[in-house]
Amino acid sequence: MIIYHGNNKIIKNPKSGLGKMHNDYGQGFYCTESIELAKEWACDRMRDGYANAYDLDMKDLKVLNLNDENYTVLHWLSVLVQNRTFNGNNDMEIMAKEFLIKNYNVDIDSYDIIKGYRADDSYFRFAEDFLNNTISIQKLEEAMHLGKLGEQIVLKSQKAFERIRFLKERSEYADSSIYYARKRNRDEQARAHYKEIKTDILSGTFIRDIMKDSMM
Repeated sequence: MIIYHGNNKIIKNPKSGLGKMHNDYGQGFYCTESIELAKEWACDRMRDGYANAYDLDMKDLKVLNLNDENYTVLHWLSVLVQNRTFNGNNDMEIMAKEFLIKNYNVDIDSYDIIKGYRADDSYFRFAEDFLNNTISIQKLEEAMHLGKLGEQIVLKSQKAFERIRFLKERSEYADSSIYYARKRNRDEQARAHYKEIKTDILSGTFIRDIMKDSMM
């Protein structure tokens, strides 16, 4: 598999045990199969960057794909609430987090590779709205596809890092004057579309409904 990591510098030898602890799936090396998306991610804060390319040998690696049929958006959320910092601290959100961790927990530490949604900018807000019982699960699933961010691929284990090889010839420079604008445009479109679907606050299944059904 060829994967790309967007960054403001060239990274020839990614190391295990680095990276922020409070990313979507905890500490790891975050990549994508799309070089264009990697360039957008590289140009955060209006600075130029690079789409670092790698060859990843997937043989014998244990992969958790949170977007396959064995998992739902609730499993993805249970991982997110355990790693990311949410601003809200009201009773509804606290109960929703506890419910998700208890009923939809996934042991991500037992995997070498994780595939799943990227909770980027406005997408994190969509998740917060669902936890606060503001939007239904159907609207959350619809919202997660608005910006067409695709999957992110995260290297978690030392074994995974031993299977990655830098591809200088496939790595590309990312001009922030082009790719930061694309990143902002993608986010603005997602927010605008989300505002439209959020107006329907009556139909669908909300987190409160899911929690009630589990108690019956």
